[in-house]
Amino acid sequence: MSRTDPSIRVVVPTYDEADNIEPLTASLLDVLPRGAGITIVDDNSPDGTGAIADRLAQMHPVVDVLHRTTKEGLGPAYVAGFRHVLAAGADLIVQMDADFSHDPADVPRLIAATSGADLVLGSRYVAGGRVGEWGAARRQISRLGSAYARAWLGVGVRDLTGGFKCFRREVLEEIGIETVGSLGYAFQVETTYRTIKAGFRVVEVPIYFHDRRVGESKMTRSIVAEAAWRVPRMRFGGRRS
Repeated sequence: MSRTDPSIRVVVPTYDEADNIEPLTASLLDVLPRGAGITIVDDNSPDGTGAIADRLAQMHPVVDVLHRTTKEGLGPAYVAGFRHVLAAGADLIVQMDADFSHDPADVPRLIAATSGADLVLGSRYVAGGRVGEWGAARRQISRLGSAYARAWLGVGVRDLTGGFKCFRREVLEEIGIETVGSLGYAFQVETTYRTIKAGFRVVEVPIYFHDRRVGESKMTRSIVAEAAWRVPRMRFGGRRS
């Protein structure tokens, strides 16, 4: 990388992803620009994910691990990871799931799209985007969730609940990432909504969203319920929600 190239970090939160984190890291290293790094944020996974991540960090200088002592939810894990990579000087910050539902091969497209945007969303619901392997009920829940958030918040982003993103550092600094209160998937809605409200440009690029390869989904009824009450609060509750 030349001195003018941006510093790029991919933030991957993990909890019980022992079967996924090593192949995911290998896949990312194959496609990331030279010098780009990966930060794994592990919430004290009982299946040994943290130990595997430590081994990967020893093998690859561009990989580091942020260990957290308790499982607090997706939102706090991302906040910790974002603060960590911002302090390390990252200019572009990619966030993605550890379970291969987000294809590592799409990461360069998200990074490239920041040439004309401040936040790039890998979108399931724009032209060219698709969802695979899900049943009809889960597809319906996902689409209704995005429609519900769009209706309450009055924004045009099609995939508000998506979690495959690339931020410019200025966005995370401006929206006050440390004050984002959402614990589960409402975190995705909240960060995108704050970005739009702050006047930044958001674009969606189509992706194929896969179901996880192995392991169990982290989606629970409490996560859905949190999103249901937090979205209206985002509209009327100001910056802190």
